[in-house]
Amino acid sequence: MYRQMEFSHELIMPNQGLPFKVFLFEGGEGNYVRDKHWHRSVELFAVYEGTLKFYLNEEAYPLRTGEFMLVNSNEIHSIDSPEPNRTIVLQIPLKTFEDYYTGEQFIRFTHASLPQDEQVMELIRDIYGAYEDQACGYEMKVKGLYYMLLYLLVTEYRETDVTSDMVKWHKNLNRLSLITDYIKENYASDLSLEALAGIFGYSPTYLSRMFQKYAGINYKSFLQNIRVERAFRELANTEHTISETAMNNGFPNSKALSKAFQKKYGILPSEYRKNQSRKKGL
Repeated sequence: MYRQMEFSHELIMPNQGLPFKVFLFEGGEGNYVRDKHWHRSVELFAVYEGTLKFYLNEEAYPLRTGEFMLVNSNEIHSIDSPEPNRTIVLQIPLKTFEDYYTGEQFIRFTHASLPQDEQVMELIRDIYGAYEDQACGYEMKVKGLYYMLLYLLVTEYRETDVTSDMVKWHKNLNRLSLITDYIKENYASDLSLEALAGIFGYSPTYLSRMFQKYAGINYKSFLQNIRVERAFRELANTEHTISETAMNNGFPNSKALSKAFQKKYGILPSEYRKNQSRKKGL
């Protein structure tokens, strides 16, 4: 099993021609763990076959067939998918709900089960089905179903009784997300804590505390995590050597990459590359 460790901020890009993103969960084959991360979009995981286990702020939410999880913007979450499943993921940009904010760029939806849950599951299934088929006029059908889903979310699932602490936590994670966006664009360069703090006008000590308090990880580990994730993708999708991959992703040499890679995924880069080759029949 290859594990995605630590926290990471995830960028969400909509499907082409649509105001949201819909896709099948990448852990559908099972034996998969997606560790703690967050994003500014609202996310729904709808399980149509099998099971998943969600963790929101350390609290477990097991999902069975016919159930979904609604993840709020900037809500730190992780997913355990030990068995095969068919799960549709729908990601909605936070700006979609700007007319319904209950605080500065803040809206919160309940995790409680409601009578409308079955209708939500049907809408997500139909959205994905229409998008996958892409028959004539599918964009209009998909958007119509999508706006019906949004209507249910803001009328039935939105929480209006929110605390100032919730809004403050969300605001601070938004600030940190701007920084992690920058890191994701510049991770291969020599990006020290001091340099990053200077770019965003913070002291290194304050920035370090931000990472520890709101992301639960120190800056050095966060940057290392980004680099090894990118190296993992490069090894999976290119023919670059391990040394080339190391240099392309901010590691001083292949030995440093191998050490970080094995710590994170439990396997050496060379072993992972061999396994990939076997799967492709090479």
